Amino acid sequence: MSGHSHWAGIRHKKALTDAKKASVFTKMANNITIAARDGGDPSMNFRLRLAIDAARGVNMPKDNIDRAVKRGTGELNDGNVIEEPVYEAYGPGHVAMLIGTATDNRNRTFGDIRTLLAKNGGKIVSEGAISYLFETVGEIIVPLEDRDPDEAELAMIEAGATDVIRDSRTLIVQTAPESLKAVEAAISATGFAVESASIERMPVQRTRIRKQEKEQYDILLDALDEHPDVQTIWDNLG
Repeated sequence: MSGHSHWAGIRHKKALTDAKKASVFTKMANNITIAARDGGDPSMNFRLRLAIDAARGVNMPKDNIDRAVKRGTGELNDGNVIEEPVYEAYGPGHVAMLIGTATDNRNRTFGDIRTLLAKNGGKIVSEGAISYLFETVGEIIVPLEDRDPDEAELAMIEAGATDVIRDSRTLIVQTAPESLKAVEAAISATGFAVESASIERMPVQRTRIRKQEKEQYDILLDALDEHPDVQTIWDNLG
């Protein structure tokens, strides 16, 4: 699916499975904290609303959610600053990977990611070695519901989309990263529901790997996803 991370198609299912693990609450809390930097009112902050909805979806306690929001707005200062480093790596079969994280300790996270890659047929690489293989885009997911697809696509373009991709009963709307918020607001103003809006990394060119390498790569993905600091994984797997 163009514009999506390899993980996007199974992210919801993974989150529900991972709800049994303590690490999922750390992921959700960090996501809420980062989103709340743009304001603590979910009715005014779309990213925060999505983050809170995701946390509620895995039964994260309300107190944890409220604490994460206050940490993001600055009302709660516990000395922990959440950063969002993106690590560049090669996986099995020379799959190019960008691993997006949220962490209060860069050194710990870097060491953990490097170890997980090394144990599962991958390796971390220097900054810039992978990122040039990806294009940064804004991406908005809009359910079609009972709308006419052609008319809906035209509405997305009029709202400022640079590209619109149909995926079953969903429109994948792409924008320039700096236009994401404005286009999302324009789409909402037309009466369409917005399922998500995010900055994504789209591979410029995709690669294929052998079955055995794919099996090993899937093991690596599972290991990375279980890490509490890993938020998103983008790759160029075709």
